[in-house]
Order: sequence, then C-alpha cells, then structure tokens
Amino acid sequence: MERPIVLFGGTGQIGRELRLQLGAWWPVLAPPRDQVNLARPEEVTTYLRLARPSLIVNASAFTDVDAAEADATTAMTVNGHIPLMLAEEAFDRNIGLVHFSTDLVFDGRRGADPAPYREGDAPNPLNVYGRSMLRGESAIAYTDPPHLIFRTSRVFGLRGSNFLMDLVALAGSHDDINVVDDQIGSPTWSRAVAIAVNSILKDLDAPRSPIAMRERSGIYHLAAAGAVSWYGFAELVLSQAPASPYVDLASGRHPVLRAISSDSYPFRAARPTYTALSSRSAADAFGIDLPPWEQQLQSCLQAQPA
Repeated sequence: MERPIVLFGGTGQIGRELRLQLGAWWPVLAPPRDQVNLARPEEVTTYLRLARPSLIVNASAFTDVDAAEADATTAMTVNGHIPLMLAEEAFDRNIGLVHFSTDLVFDGRRGADPAPYREGDAPNPLNVYGRSMLRGESAIAYTDPPHLIFRTSRVFGLRGSNFLMDLVALAGSHDDINVVDDQIGSPTWSRAVAIAVNSILKDLDAPRSPIAMRERSGIYHLAAAGAVSWYGFAELVLSQAPASPYVDLASGRHPVLRAISSDSYPFRAARPTYTALSSRSAADAFGIDLPPWEQQLQSCLQAQPA
C-alpha cells in the first residue's frame, strides 16, 4: 500500500484545491486543525510519525497580515518554525517537502519602471508576516531536504476569506467602496496554482521519487501573468461578477469604487507598492505557464467552487 501524501492546510484556499487534485492519483491525508494544531509543534511531529508520509505538502500559514503585527509569536511559529520542523522531518525520512510562500517577502522598491520580481532578487520584507514567511523559506533551504518552495501572489477564489469574496460581500451592502490603487501585484486563482503544482508533482512522481525533487529543489514563483492594482482588480471583479452563476451579487447593485492611497487606509502592517512576480523559472523548469490574471479571474467566476 502506498504511503500517503500529508497535506497541511487542506481547508485553505490552495490546500482545498490541491487536496482534490492530488487525491485523484495518490492517497492524501489532510488533518483538520482540531486534529493537528500548527501552533503546537509537538502535535505536528507526532502526527507525521504516525502517518509515515511519502511526501509532505505545507499549504498552511498564518496569513492575516495585519494580525501578525499584533501576534508575531504565533506568526513566527506557524510560518517560520513549523516549516523548519517539516524540513527536518523530510530530511530525516528522505522524502520531499512542498511549501508555499508569498510575494510579501519583497519590499516593492523597484523604481519608476518596475519589472516583475525573479527568484534571485533579494528579499526585504516590510512586515511581520513577510519576515515570518521568509524565515520559513530560509529554514527549508538551510535544512535542504528535497524541496519545492512556491511563492505566489494575492491568492483569490470563491471560498474562504480573500479579496474577491470580501469585495463581493461589501458590494452587496455598500454604495461606496474604497480600494487602494497604489499597491501593484499579480492576483492568482487558487485553482490555477493547485493545478500547476499537481502537474509538477505528478510529472516528477514526487511521492515515489525524492531524487527527482532533489534535482529541481529550490524556490519558484508561481503567479498569474501581468500586474494590476487592487483598484484595477476590483473594477474587473464588479464588472464580471454579476454574470457568474456562483457569486451572490444582485444585478441591480452598482456600488461606486473610489481609488484611495495606502496612506488613507488604516493598515496596521506596511505593504510594498509593487510585488508582481515573474514565473519564467517555473515555466523553464516544469513547462508551466499560468494565464494572465484577467483570464484567471474570468475562469474563477465561471467555475464551480471546490
């Protein structure tokens, strides 16, 4: 009997989608939070020793950027220390580790004519969340099991808490919505990420072949092509959402979007102004090309939620 893939964060945006993709060809265990609390490292270690996985996938994180400023200890534990533990477990077992990180490891200071960040660009996070995620990346790279770290950007979908769903909720009850227009990134559909990662792991036969993962180990950006501000993304969401069979936005609702600066919004954590990612390395290494963010949004709004 095949040893399972253990997926942490299986109810999150990427994790939910990835669990369905992986489960179509390999047994997957995705322990819920009440079974394995990632803020309690001993529970993680115990679970892995019982599960005896063939591959570990970490799609979990403390993702509330502003809350991380007030609870740095938990953010650092979940985003920084747990990846170290998972890397040590993977190294000791000679199995692969897949981990997801973020565009917020960068500071956004790219000048007047910015180019999307590449993997070799120096990270310099501006907030606790970004620093905690960078610590997790560094811990995995230092421990160096067979590993793939995928940085993505502004993940959205039709489930959970994300910008798309929050905007739709606001549009149903507000006539005016303020949206920042000076933060540029690459909004990426959770299902597009899951499909890409599943394809990579299946092609590598990752649960059976840590050697294949070892040969490709490293950090890869995996984000939508193109870049847009939160305001620009919101404009397209509200223009397309009424036609979606899965979004509850009354056709008669026409809220006014108002572009504001980041300084006008009460963020607790500092945000970079530009974090678009180039996914060229993933395309070169794995033949994976994610569509532009506009196409991903359109596909998301017409696709049944997982």
